[in-house]
Amino acid sequence: MSEILYDTKFLQLKSTPSKSGKPWVYAHRPNASDVVVILPVADDEILFLIEERPPMKAEGRGQYSIAIPAGLVGDERQGESSIDAIKAELLEEAGLVADKIKIKSKNIASSPGCVSETVTIAIAYVKDKQTVQTPVSDGGIIVDRIWVKIADVHKWLREMENKGYILTGQTLAALFCLYEGEKI
Repeated sequence: MSEILYDTKFLQLKSTPSKSGKPWVYAHRPNASDVVVILPVADDEILFLIEERPPMKAEGRGQYSIAIPAGLVGDERQGESSIDAIKAELLEEAGLVADKIKIKSKNIASSPGCVSETVTIAIAYVKDKQTVQTPVSDGGIIVDRIWVKIADVHKWLREMENKGYILTGQTLAALFCLYEGEKI
């Protein structure tokens, strides 16, 4: 049982009793059933997004983060499935249509002591990197899109990290899922 301490359209601050009986405060998304994270792969390349996220900038963590397409399930389309959300977010944020989608992991928690949301990770295999529609900037959050050869991803991520870019946990988890079972 939880109590809502603060309520907005997209985020709630809630409290629930911990094992010790003291209140445990956490963030919750009232308008979504899940989050989908999509790793677009075309031939031997991966698409990354460069984003400017206000909380990271406000707290001095960095101006830009390296991410991949992602979005909430059911926030804009009632009754939406994870697969429908994956297709919609890939089209909206990357302008791409997947030829094959492979869900690699479900129910991933990024920070279970702080937020209640879970993530579904999918690999979207794309044959044609040509966009079928103009991708959104998502209110100015997405500032660039970069295709990186799979063989160069590790080196590129390290270079970007050394330049002060933030690497998102969802992106690293999706890369792990891509390489799962393969020699890296």
